[in-house]
Amino acid sequence: NTLESLFKLARERKNTPVEGSYTNKLLSNKSLSKEKVLEEINELIEAVEKNENKIHEAADVFYHLIMYLEANEIKVEDIMSELNKREK
Repeated sequence: NTLESLFKLARERKNTPVEGSYTNKLLSNKSLSKEKVLEEINELIEAVEKNENKIHEAADVFYHLIMYLEANEIKVEDIMSELNKREK
């Protein structure tokens, strides 16, 4: 699963940083990570409105959101648990 792989990558890079890694830059700089999530969401909205590059921009949102969540100690397992509680 690609999303699981991204969470795994984030955790691995957080535990074992790789010099020069963009992922590590996002994980270690919460301000940058937040800025990138906001930027990528705006780019996705614009892409949807223009009906261009929607998939590319959505992928960017997923990647940056995952890094933001991991940088802020928000675990995907907790998110999934919360979503499961909301099922009706």
